Order: sequence, then structure tokens, then C-alpha cells
Amino acid sequence: MNMASPGLDQVLVGFCDGELDSKRHQSTFMTNKVGGLPDVPSPLSRPCPRCRRCGSVLVHVVQVYCPLEGSPYHRTLHVFACPGDDCSGRSECWRVLRSQCLEADSVRSPTPPEELRPSATDWCDSADDWGMEEAQGGKQAPNQTPHAIEADVPASDDIDVSTRLEELQLGPSELDAPPCFRPSFISVMEETDLFGEDHDLAHAQKLLKDYKKREGLSVELDCYEDGTGVEKYEKTKVRHGDAVFARFMKKISVCSEQILRYCRSGKPLFISEPPANMSQVVLACFSCGGPRTFELQLMPALVSLLKGEGLEMQLEFGTVLVYTCLKSCWMSDTKEAVEEFCFVQSDPDQQLFK
Repeated sequence: MNMASPGLDQVLVGFCDGELDSKRHQSTFMTNKVGGLPDVPSPLSRPCPRCRRCGSVLVHVVQVYCPLEGSPYHRTLHVFACPGDDCSGRSECWRVLRSQCLEADSVRSPTPPEELRPSATDWCDSADDWGMEEAQGGKQAPNQTPHAIEADVPASDDIDVSTRLEELQLGPSELDAPPCFRPSFISVMEETDLFGEDHDLAHAQKLLKDYKKREGLSVELDCYEDGTGVEKYEKTKVRHGDAVFARFMKKISVCSEQILRYCRSGKPLFISEPPANMSQVVLACFSCGGPRTFELQLMPALVSLLKGEGLEMQLEFGTVLVYTCLKSCWMSDTKEAVEEFCFVQSDPDQQLFK
């Protein structure tokens, strides 16, 4: 499905949608998920990047399937981070990789049946289809797209011994698998839908009022940022002295559970004042040298959802902004994912999201 936003100002908001049980589901590169191991289309190899600061193997944080409208390519973004105590808040300790493949080249990859596989334009038409679970009883709910296929494990007697030996030789063993966070599905809705009803607005105002009281913050909420009103800040009354953080809190107050915001070529939501030379901070595409554009960002609520599989791992960040090649450059003979650009901002008040 096409995960690109319908318009430059349209923001899609992601939420955790339950645990991805590997015994029931087999994720693919078209699965939107938190944690787990990255899924890439054949013939690309599974990436296992390392931290540029300490050299440790990075942990897979999120996988987002986001083909571009009008493009013949499947397209998936993988975000990785170093869980080291001194690393997770540093941009150089995060990496984002983009993998693509032509639909004809993905036949070897495990994909849903043709009648269930989303079309290239479904995302723009049905933004709320992103990663929703199937309805109870095994039936697909209306306007919902399956995010993974049911695992089909053959009986041991049916597995050819030579095939098993080949897999042991060519594929990484479970012992060699990198540490990973417990996998969960991601669902999505358009941000404007959060303001669709009067009671939603009232709920947002109550949350904002509670936040202002707790923080000693004075923010006049004439309306949400829809172009019809003006937001005013009394900066002298902001406990953190940070009007950017106040704006961030106001924007997400209607739903603090959001873990991801997607708006390719839109405007990022900074949690603190960005560098004055932000356009120079975002490096050109490492592959083609062309400019990059903002595509998505991870939100503070994701931090508490990242649980290690048998390991003690913890990330600390405010928001992680992902910038990708404007042309989404890709060569048909590429065998490895293309690296994109991450910019990490720490959270001035992380405990609010725990």
C-alpha cells in the first residue's frame, strides 16, 4: 500500500497495535512494525548495521512500508539505534536504511495472497488501513489491510534435508541473530481525524489544561493549527523556557500515545529548538548526492514500548527525525539497502511519557 501522505500538510499518526506473535504471523517487508528483526525483499541481505560511536550491533526500532505514489518499487524504511547508555540520544548512534525492489523482483519474498495484497494506491485512499489487525474470527474487517501473513510451518518430515543444510550454510543462525525489541504491529490514522468530533477537541483541551497546570505553562489555545486561529505563548511562564517544547506538547496533547508521525516532504515537529543551519545539518544523499526531504519521525511514547527480548535494553530520546532522498534513488542491481539520514533530539521532560 502507498504510505505516502495525500498532501504535503497531511500528517499520518502511528500507534502501537498489539504484539506481533511470531507463532501466528510471519512478517514481511510490507509489515509496519516496532522491533523484531528487519524484513527485506529478496535478493537484498538483511542489514545488521553497527554504531558509529561504540561499534555495537544496532537494534531494529521500527520498520515502515512506504512506497511512493507512481513508483514501480516496493519501498521500506528501517530505523536502528544503539541501546548503549551513552549512545541512544546521539544522532550518530542511529541509522536508517531504505530498501526497495520492483514488484516483479519480489516474487521470492513471502507476501500475502494476491487478493489480500494492498495495491500501490491504497495508502492515499485509506490511511487508516496501515497495520490494522484482522477482525476476530479470522475475517478481515472492512477497509483493513493485513500487515502480516499467517505463519505456515511445514511438518519436519516434509523438509528436504539438503535444503536445511543449505539454509544453515547461507543464512544466519538464531545464535548469530542480533538482539531485538519485542515486535508489535503499527496502526495509523490521519491526524485530522483526531479533531473530527467536538468531544475529541474537548478531551484535547482538558489534556492541555492539565499539562499547563503541571508545568506552570501559559498557552492560549484559540484553536489547533488549522490555519484559522493564532497560538500565543507567554514564554516567561514556560518552566523549561522553551516555547518549541510547549508547541510540541500542544500538538500531541490530543493523543500522547502516538509513536510515529509520517508526512513526506512536510514539516517536522521539533521537540526543542533545531540548529539554525538545519538545512546544512541534513546531509545530501550518500548514494546520488541529491537533496533529502523530511519523511517521518519517532515520538516519545515509543520509548516505553521498546522492550528487549530476554535482554535489558533501553533507548532514551525525544524525537528521531528521518530524512530521505528526495528522488528515492535506486539502482535495479542494488544488493544492499541505501542509508538515509537521522537527526535525534533529546526529550527535555521524558518522564511525562512514562
